[in-house]
Amino acid sequence: MKSYTIHLIRHGTTDGNEQGQYIGSTDLPLSAQGAGRLRALQKKHPYPQAQAYLCSPMLRCKETMLILYPDAKPILISDLRECDFGDWEGKTAGQIAEEDDRFRRWISGNGEPVTPPNGEDGGTFARRVCAAFEKIVGGLLRSGTTSAVMVMHGGAIMSILATYGLPKAKFYDWMTEPGCGYSMRITPGLWMRSKVGEVYAQIPERPRQDDTDHERILIDLARKAADDAFGKQEKKADETESS
Repeated sequence: MKSYTIHLIRHGTTDGNEQGQYIGSTDLPLSAQGAGRLRALQKKHPYPQAQAYLCSPMLRCKETMLILYPDAKPILISDLRECDFGDWEGKTAGQIAEEDDRFRRWISGNGEPVTPPNGEDGGTFARRVCAAFEKIVGGLLRSGTTSAVMVMHGGAIMSILATYGLPKAKFYDWMTEPGCGYSMRITPGLWMRSKVGEVYAQIPERPRQDDTDHERILIDLARKAADDAFGKQEKKADETESS
């Protein structure tokens, strides 16, 4: 049976990302360091090619696509854009915590999830991205286009894989570095029946030892912080469903 492959790649870093700021609807370009790291990755590791190329309309994603796939003519998908962080845009977690007790309780795991003032809540963001992904998969199946590359944001990738990816994993388990991502295999029968697909490879494919100690430490710390902040909420939701 014919299968379809979708490669999900996170954009490179901006100056705001490197300063630890919340960057969502702010349309920043890649930083010099972010662009340089993408070029180094592309030179060292092969990136998957595809029949179709799709991209978030944010500048950082379009620039990433141009570096990794200079000959691609990507289709821009508005609903793949990053979450709008409203009044938190351009601020670090420390700055927000100083201004908002609810945020401080939330990141400590002692409060309910907080919607950014004048921003987009997490549920709305996830539904928007997942609805766009389902439309994309449907379009591939109808057209017979068997491969696609999608350049988007880390939160969008995590939302898609936490919802549709096999093996099943939590949202923050799908965290990936800038310029990296995952390859997903869609089998039509399984997709139509269960709306899931097999996540079968990392992008770019490389031995784990290629990661620097610094990169591994950053990813491990980020995952631990996310689990500390949100794990309690997931556990509470599981307990509610089982009661």
